[in-house]
Order: sequence, then C-alpha cells, then structure tokens
Amino acid sequence: MAKSPRGTPYRHPVNRALFDEAPLGARLADKVTGFMGSWPFIIVQTIIVAIWLAANIYLLSKPFDPFPFILLNLAFSTQAAYAAPLILLAGNRAAAHDRLTLEHAADQSDLEEKQNEQLIAGAKESLKHLTEVADRTLAIEVAIKEQGEQLLRVEQAILAFEREESQDRHVGKSHDGPSSGP
Repeated sequence: MAKSPRGTPYRHPVNRALFDEAPLGARLADKVTGFMGSWPFIIVQTIIVAIWLAANIYLLSKPFDPFPFILLNLAFSTQAAYAAPLILLAGNRAAAHDRLTLEHAADQSDLEEKQNEQLIAGAKESLKHLTEVADRTLAIEVAIKEQGEQLLRVEQAILAFEREESQDRHVGKSHDGPSSGP
C-alpha cells in the first residue's frame, strides 16, 4: 500500500488509485520534481555553483572551465532538458489527480443528494403521519367535548328533574298537611 509523505497510508480513494497504480517513471518524476521545487534543491545548486566558480577563480592559471563557463552552462542545459519533461509529467499527473478528485467529489455529491432526497421523503411521510395523528387527536378532543357537553345537559336535566320532584313532594306535603279530623 502506498504511503503519504508523512508515512501513513493514503485513505482517500483517489490518492490510493493514483499512487498505488503509478508506474515507476511517474513516481520518480513526482519525487524529482518535488525535490527540484524545494529549498534544499536551490541551496544545494547554489552551493555547487559557488564551489564551481570558486574553484575556477582559484585555479585561474589553469581553470578546468574557463570564463564563459561552458561546462557549467552545459550542466544547466542538461538539467533543464531533463527537468522540463519531468515537470510536465508531474503536471499531467497532478491534473489527473485533480480530475479524479473532482469525479470522486461529484460521485459523493450525487450520493449525498440521493440520501438527502430519501431523508426529505421520509420526513414528508413522517409529517403526513403526524398530521393524521393530530387530526385524529383533534377529532377525539371534539368528540370528548361534545360528550362532556351532552353529559352536562343530562346532569342538568337530572338535577332539574330532582328539583321538580323535590318541589312536587314539598308542595304535595303542604297540600296534604295536617288535617283536622271530623
């Protein structure tokens, strides 16, 4: 399994595919261009040029690369001749990496969109059921209220009947009051 520059395995599927399947030349191009685009490379190259120039100045009587420094220019030209294709190769791999990353992101986005649609459909279904439950609850509350009102009317009728009975008994007793005998 390929490892990231930190030494841990790649977790992203695009990185795993790109680095696990990369041919040796592509991996080499990545490493060389990675080094050529770094401060250590600039420092090493500057030191080499400084040593080259110092050696030629010191050996002024018999320099191994006289003043227009043709060998140094040849070395830079050779370096540039190899660096350019390596940089292009690494650039193409970076572009491929970007394309794969975008495709992966688009696939993930499509998946998330489907999941969101499923969640929304589920939420709508839940809302529909909740509305039905609320409607049934409201209907039950109305029925209970009507039954309560009906019960109140029955109780009032019973109380009214009992009052009449009580009054009738009371009136009947007052008419039947104590009678004086013959």
